[in-house]
Amino acid sequence: MDILLLALSAALNPTLLAATTVMLLLPKPRNLMLGYLLGAMMTSVSLGLVIVFELQGSGAVEVTKDTIGPTGDIVLGGIFLIVAQALRAERDAILRERRERRKLAKGKAEGEKSPPRWQRILSRGTPRITFAIGALLTLPGASYLVALTRLAKDDLTAAETVLVLIGFNLIMLILLELPLLSYWLDPDATPGRVERLKAWLRRDGRRIAIRIATFAGVLLIVRGGITLIA
Repeated sequence: MDILLLALSAALNPTLLAATTVMLLLPKPRNLMLGYLLGAMMTSVSLGLVIVFELQGSGAVEVTKDTIGPTGDIVLGGIFLIVAQALRAERDAILRERRERRKLAKGKAEGEKSPPRWQRILSRGTPRITFAIGALLTLPGASYLVALTRLAKDDLTAAETVLVLIGFNLIMLILLELPLLSYWLDPDATPGRVERLKAWLRRDGRRIAIRIATFAGVLLIVRGGITLIA
């Protein structure tokens, strides 16, 4: 369950959303998104396998599995709750800042920031470029590293580990996969759907992240407490 929650947390990736949006505005977006997906999967799955098997081979997992497992659950749960609180506070601050901006800057256009370099390169629009950018941008983040550590503690075969990692990455990259799948099935209606998705994420994405982090934190703390008592 916690692996799934970590995958959902990793899926809330603003960089991936921005990259998907840029690709959708370019010619032949299906090929571009497919190139990005292949590059991202190559990097993320390969590094994930290396990290998991290195942890298993080092013996560190077996040494700490019984001694700090419950404590690790509680600490990780506390981290999730702290993250949820930070997101909630940041959301409130952003809302206050928006209200103040609307009051102070009515009728004034705000200066636009230049896009990051990777977005400018991405706008050149070839599958090879998107493959390279996907491979470079999809390095293991915090949620993925935590999931890899927990996965290394499970008694899974090599084949099962590979399947779990692929599943994790498929969930993590869902912001790219959904429009890609939609473009293959219904290319004419996809741009409108993407705009609605962007609006939904702007409106509710932070609230969803807060709920996921809170639920994961409570779940891990409860499980760690039960394990310690038992």
